[in-house]
Amino acid sequence: MQTIPSALISSILDNDFYKITMQQGVIRLFPAAKARYKFINRGKHVFPDGFSVALRKAVNEMALLKLSKEEKQFLAVNCPYLDPVYLDFLEGYRFNPEEVHIEQQGDQLSVHIEGLWYRTILWEVPLMSLICELFYTMNHSERISKEAIISRTREKIEKYRELGITVAEFGTRRRYSYQVHRLVLQALSEYGTGSFIGTSNVHMAMLHQTKPIGTHAHEWFMFHAAYYGFKMANAMGLEHWVQVFRGDLGIALSDTYTTDVFFRQFDKMFSKLFDGVRHDSGDPLEFANKVIAHYQHMGIDPRSKTIIFSDGLDYEKVERIAEYCRNRVGMSFGIGTNFTNDAGPKAMNIVIKMTEAHPKDGEWTEVVKLSDEPGKHTGTEATINLAKVILNIP
Repeated sequence: MQTIPSALISSILDNDFYKITMQQGVIRLFPAAKARYKFINRGKHVFPDGFSVALRKAVNEMALLKLSKEEKQFLAVNCPYLDPVYLDFLEGYRFNPEEVHIEQQGDQLSVHIEGLWYRTILWEVPLMSLICELFYTMNHSERISKEAIISRTREKIEKYRELGITVAEFGTRRRYSYQVHRLVLQALSEYGTGSFIGTSNVHMAMLHQTKPIGTHAHEWFMFHAAYYGFKMANAMGLEHWVQVFRGDLGIALSDTYTTDVFFRQFDKMFSKLFDGVRHDSGDPLEFANKVIAHYQHMGIDPRSKTIIFSDGLDYEKVERIAEYCRNRVGMSFGIGTNFTNDAGPKAMNIVIKMTEAHPKDGEWTEVVKLSDEPGKHTGTEATINLAKVILNIP
C-alpha cells in the first residue's frame, strides 16, 4: 500500500462557508436535532485496496484541528453576522471521528455520518475533499505542473473578465488536492482583479485575503421538510434563515424541491428581502426565464436582483448564460471543479447528502432532494414519490 501524507486537512476552516453559516443557524434553532449523511458514488469510481484504512487515518487526524486566534479574528472582522457566542463555540469545537463510519467491500467504499446535526454538519466538505485527494494519490495519478495549473487558471479568469462578469471559486468538495486548490487561488488572486470576487472556502479566503462566499445548502431545507413537512419546508427554511441572519447572506437556494415549487412560496416579502437566488440544477436559461418572470410578477425589477449560477460550469456554459441574461437580471457565477480539478485526471463525481433527520421530540425521518434535474434526486424511491404527490410534482 502507498504511504499517504498526513494532515491532508490542516485547518478547521478548510471547509465551505455555507457549512459555517448553517452551523450557526442550527445551534441557534435546532441544537438537539440529529442528522445522518451518506456518501454517494455517482461516478461509479473503483477504489484501490486499503482506501478505507487511509481515509480512516485522515479522518482521525481531523480531531486535532481547532480554530486559531487568527482564524477567529478573521471571521469576526469579515463576517460580522456570525455571533461572538458562535465564534466562541467554534473555537472550542473539535471533530469527533466516531461520527464517521467507513467500510470497504472490494473496490466499493461506504461512508456514513451520524450525530447531532450542529456537530456533523461540518463533515461533508472536508470528507469529500479527502476522498478525492486520497483517490488520486493511491491511484498514482499524474497531474500537470504547478506552472500549468497557474497558467490555465489565469487564462480562465482573464476570459471571464473579458465577459464582464464576476466569478467566485466553489471547488473545495471535488478538488484534485489541497495544493492544487492553493495554486488556483494564487492565480485567481493575482490575475483576477475585476472579475474574481471570492471563494466558498473559508481557509483559502483568509490565506488570500478575499471574501468567503456562501449562504445555505440543500440540507437546510431537507431538515425543514423532516420537521415541518414538505409543503412548509421552503417557507420555514427561508423564515428561519431571516430570523438568524436578519437580511445578511441573502441568496436563496431554490431547487431542493424543484424551482417551480420554490417560487410558489417565495412571496413578495421573501422576494424583496432576499438579494436573489442560486441555480444548481436544470437548464440555466429556462431557470433565468422563471426568475425574471417571477420578479416581474411581484412588481420587482429583475435587474435589482442576482442569480448565482453554480451548476457544473465551464467557460462555454458561462458565456452562453451571460449573453442570455445580460441587462435582464443581475448575475454572478460560482465555478467549482473546473477550477480546482482541471489538473489532468478526470474529475470525480461524488456527493455526500443528508439521508435522515431527527428533530427534537421527533423521530428519524427520511429526507429527499428533488432538483430540477432528475438525475440529481437523492433519497429512497418511496420517499421521493411521496414528496412528489404532496407537492404536486409530475
